[in-house]
Amino acid sequence: MKKHCCEDMNYHANFKCDMHRDPFECPDKIIIYDDKDGDYGLIIHDGGSSSIGIEYCPWCSTKL
Repeated sequence: MKKHCCEDMNYHANFKCDMHRDPFECPDKIIIYDDKDGDYGLIIHDGGSSSIGIEYCPWCSTKL
């Protein structure tokens, strides 16, 4: 498990839901992290599997 820039990002990027296998179906999952590319995104909860890339942490403003 990767350690992220702050506790909040660490929690949200590593969050695993007990009720939803697909992170895009879980309303509590708001950050998606791609281990392969090191990219972060905000999940768009519109019924699809979209996210918008982010370059700065929404909690501590650290460059990701």
